[in-house]
Amino acid sequence: MPGEYFEARERALLGTRYDVLYTAPCAVRRGVTVNGLRCAPQEFAAAVDFGLEPSPFCDAAFLLTDPQLRPGRHAYHHAGVFYVLEPSASVPAGLLGVRPGERVLDLCAAPGGKTSQLAAALRGEGLLVANEYVVARAGVLKSNLERMGVTNALVLNESTARVAAASPAFFDKILVDAPCSGEGMFRKNEEACGEWSPENVRLCADRQDEILDRADEMLRPGGRLVYSTCTFAPAENEGSIARFLARHRDYRILEVHKHDGMSDGVPAWAYYEDKTPGGVDTAVRERCDSGDTEALKRTIRLFPHLVRGEGHYLAVLQKQGEVPDGFRGLAANGLQKGISAKEVKEYLQFQQETLNIDLTADAQDCLLRFGEQLYRMPKDMPSIKGLRVLRAGLHLGTLRKNRFEPSQPLALALKADDFPSRLSLSPQDERIGRYLKGETLLIEKGECTRDKGWQLVCVDDFPLGFGKLVNGTLKNKYPAGWRIH
Repeated sequence: MPGEYFEARERALLGTRYDVLYTAPCAVRRGVTVNGLRCAPQEFAAAVDFGLEPSPFCDAAFLLTDPQLRPGRHAYHHAGVFYVLEPSASVPAGLLGVRPGERVLDLCAAPGGKTSQLAAALRGEGLLVANEYVVARAGVLKSNLERMGVTNALVLNESTARVAAASPAFFDKILVDAPCSGEGMFRKNEEACGEWSPENVRLCADRQDEILDRADEMLRPGGRLVYSTCTFAPAENEGSIARFLARHRDYRILEVHKHDGMSDGVPAWAYYEDKTPGGVDTAVRERCDSGDTEALKRTIRLFPHLVRGEGHYLAVLQKQGEVPDGFRGLAANGLQKGISAKEVKEYLQFQQETLNIDLTADAQDCLLRFGEQLYRMPKDMPSIKGLRVLRAGLHLGTLRKNRFEPSQPLALALKADDFPSRLSLSPQDERIGRYLKGETLLIEKGECTRDKGWQLVCVDDFPLGFGKLVNGTLKNKYPAGWRIH
């Protein structure tokens, strides 16, 4: 544990429960969440060759029966069929209640596990904006969404203030999985303990206030906001929500179903000041008293000695007000305009000759071009002018002179039947590993549905990437940055 101060605070809050929590065996189970864009959970459970148990937190999540298993090495993981996610971390996305066609924002999105759940709920309809402020983490977020085959996501590397300025009252649903002091992970991550301090808790709480205020600016009337952390600190949990309610009187905390082991939020903890063990800061109390602190019982605490997961806090908030007929929010810079399909003849020729689907059929101006790179953007995407954009929808590929080269994200966004020329291998085929390493493969006659040209390489019927078949040799097009070692 981080030291005397932390122990004093936790004992003051938990009483006799302190010893139960911090001396209990750390029996955290590892889990996976099935990508609903690929298959149904029951289909996944029947297909995989490792043991699973249903998760109590999410219908699409499972607990691994073998604690030594490394599922990230499985071919299905490389095909985006599932995401490795700590079991209790699957709760926040489900509480957002996303439906197809909505505009959804994941404001602190990296590495992308919860974002992939939101994408699956949208079913490819509507708009998903995923933002991450830290550059390196934003790159990981982008790669994970591409691996999961998400086609309708805008990935940003921006401050919350700049995102808010571009999209006031724009979103139906917002997830704020806030940066926090990480106290809920102390039992399994000793490194997290070394980074903790009372000053960092206060810094995190101040940052969360700022993030929540910006989220309010972007949420439409009647919209839903889910706030979550992986810390025990009252200032970052009940305190954050109480302060937010004091500043924004047009919100209420929704009552949601609590699974076995989930605990109510504690209104009294909203007053706890993290700078003085066991004390209460008068200014904090005054700010909180103007909010609906009793409603904090409707928020959720997850303690790792009561659930098969880590420590978390969650609150589901709804913004009051009625939505006028036809209201779709505002975009400060307007909506993004694309280019005409007529300007990308190389891609259109590739699509006609190679694909069984038309990715430009539902919109004449859905295409964006950045130099040689071609994207298919989601409908109703806000203008990206002046924003740091890592991905603007689906990266289709590269426009070369007189030819088009399809991208890895395009391969993973397809279904097997969308590409008539393909190679389907079983997870046990040793060539799967060789393909993922970037090696050239020898192909027997008849293994591919066509004898030459572009091939969609699949594990079972789940796409992994592209290859190009020439005289029985499959030239590997799996990107260097994606390869295993």
